[in-house]
Amino acid sequence: MNESTHTNVTNVTMDEIGDLTDKIIIILGINLYILGLIGNVLNICVFTIWSRSGKRANRNILINQTNNSPLYLLTSSCANLIQILCPLLINIIFDGFQYPKTTDNVLLICKLYYYVLHTSDLISLTCVCLATLDRYVISSREVRLRRLSTKRHTTKKIILSIICLFALHSIPIIIYYEVSQGGYCRISSRIYLYYYLGVFQIFFHGIFSICFLSIFARLIYKQLKMTQQINYRRNLNSDKQLSRMILLLCITILIASIPYSMENIYSAFFIDFTQKLSSYARVFNYTSIILFFTDEVLSFYVFFLSTPNFRQEVKNIIRCKNCDHHLENNQVYPTNYRVNIH
Repeated sequence: MNESTHTNVTNVTMDEIGDLTDKIIIILGINLYILGLIGNVLNICVFTIWSRSGKRANRNILINQTNNSPLYLLTSSCANLIQILCPLLINIIFDGFQYPKTTDNVLLICKLYYYVLHTSDLISLTCVCLATLDRYVISSREVRLRRLSTKRHTTKKIILSIICLFALHSIPIIIYYEVSQGGYCRISSRIYLYYYLGVFQIFFHGIFSICFLSIFARLIYKQLKMTQQINYRRNLNSDKQLSRMILLLCITILIASIPYSMENIYSAFFIDFTQKLSSYARVFNYTSIILFFTDEVLSFYVFFLSTPNFRQEVKNIIRCKNCDHHLENNQVYPTNYRVNIH
């Protein structure tokens, strides 16, 4: 009798945890959805302004504005907005409100969901890496490295190639994702599952991107610290602001990516998708999903809090001021320096 009572109490407790988790994901999901929409739309507005090409002269120093970094960040923001509009909304509806996942809606909640999620995520992450690399090249005092920075039309071709590549790369997701007997999305092919976990989750989304961003962010910081030319004080300050933006963005990616990758690996090897998930497994699953989307949502707020020029540009946009009038004063300029070193 005591054992039966204990079992009933345990079941009630787990059900309460599950219900509480559903309510939390609804509340947090809706808040993330609203904040993500606002933030990424403003990101797109700012980086659209900053990505406009132009040249200006500063006394005897010619400063070429190679707008590659803003172009990459603009593409990343567009990809983030797509993740907010589609995958996050599906998470709120089907996970928060516990709508059943069946073979009738598998195309939307499994195939389309994961295709859009991973395609846009790969595009966004790759563009952030390229923006970091571009900052390193432009900030270098070595002419041979600065010459590696691509022109605007070449950068557009690179971005278009990235979009096409990852759109094709994610096609197997549409083929192999299905709904299990327990009502969860899973990959039916064991071979593709290992590729998905090993290449996408562990290597690219985990080890490679985190190491790449950390190393180049550190190199950018060292380059800016070495350059102490008084005449370039305003431009160096702008460069440091952009470097700080990318560095903090790297931290948010790190915080968001690790739990999500761990949850995917754990789910693949230790969860029986033919059975209903326990309340604790649902908590772990939903927490990792929420943390994953914080990267897409928080990028704007990281930029806004860390960068005075970005903050001022947002204020100009909200006040409907002429952005072109403020472009020269507020843009975080990617600059090349012609420095005579004796």
